[in-house]
Parts: sequence; C-alpha cells; structure tokens
Amino acid sequence: MIGIVDYNMGNLASVINAFLKVGVDAKLESDPSKLNDYDKLILPGVGAYGDAMAHLQENGMDKAVIDFAATGKPLLGICLGMQLLFDSSDEFGATKGLGLIPGKVVAFDESKFDHPLKVPHMGWNELFQVSSEQVAVSNELFQGLPDDFYLYFVHSFHAVCNDKYAIGKTHYGYEFVSAVQNGNIYGIQPHPEKSHENGLKIIENFSKL
Repeated sequence: MIGIVDYNMGNLASVINAFLKVGVDAKLESDPSKLNDYDKLILPGVGAYGDAMAHLQENGMDKAVIDFAATGKPLLGICLGMQLLFDSSDEFGATKGLGLIPGKVVAFDESKFDHPLKVPHMGWNELFQVSSEQVAVSNELFQGLPDDFYLYFVHSFHAVCNDKYAIGKTHYGYEFVSAVQNGNIYGIQPHPEKSHENGLKIIENFSKL
C-alpha cells in the first residue's frame, strides 16, 4: 500500500487520482504513527516552505517521515515535498528541512538568466535525465521514458545539491536540479500528477519500486 502524507499542504486529490489511473491504490495518511504501515510513501506539497515544515512539526509528522526513510522503503517528494527533503530553504528566511538529502533550496537567481523570464517558473518544460554516481546506468523512476521529456512545473525556488544526487535537470534561465535520488529517497520538482502520460509513467514506476 502507498501512503500519501496528509499535512494540509498539497493537492492531494490529483495525486490520488494519478495513482488510480495507473491501477494502484493510495491512501491519505494524517497519523504519524501509521506511516511505517505503508510499503511506499509520497510527500506532496504546494505553498510556502516554512508553513509546510510547521504543519509537519505540529504532530510529529516530520520525525515520522524521517523514520520511514530510515526503513529503506521508497519515499517520493513531489514539488514542495521534494524541497522539504533537503537540509534547508532560503524562502522567507532560513528554514530547516527534513535533512534527508544534503543541499538547500534557493530562489531563482534572475541575475543569472540567459534572457528575461517570469518567476515563478510555470508551465511545461523539459526534464533531461542525468546519470549520478548512485544511478550509473538508468534511473528507476524514469524507466520507459526518453532521455528528455516534458513535465509540468510551478515553482519559484529550486534545489542546489551535489550532482551525485541529481537524476534529472531542467533549464529555466539556467540549469537547475529537477529530480534527485539518495538511496531509497526520491524527489521530483515538477508535478507528475499534472503531467499527463509522462507523469503517469513516473507514478507507475514509483509504485513498482
């Protein structure tokens, strides 16, 4: 069974529907004590980093997610959920994250853009797979997808981390990390649940890990 962490910070209905479309049951879970009952876990999220961490901390869900990650079972962070996996974020001042992937989350630096662009980064853009030290041959999350494919993005901040954790990158003004893996912990910046066939393939792949 796949659990979806319910902490009042995600478009949960669309995530559940994405799993249903690939024939997989997923259940919302708001009780931290029950997270380890699941085989796999999704950490969704939309909104502000600080608010999300505060919601996770209210009932100990932050520690429960960290404990789940320590079991070795697959964990996938989506959009803000991916950002929460990192050590910290600069959004509205420094905020400590879950610390499951070394790195931090920063605002798009518009001074580095190769041409003027609007922030937030919103709409369809290309994710291109990259080989990391941990995933030398192929990325399990992207099995059956081409080396470069389009997904739907909505964000003003992005992760900065060592390339050994990067399994996908995207260009918006400059290149940034858009998908990561640290052992059993996965993160993806775009919304697979809003990305039609390509996104559903990622959801299906995660369900098979």
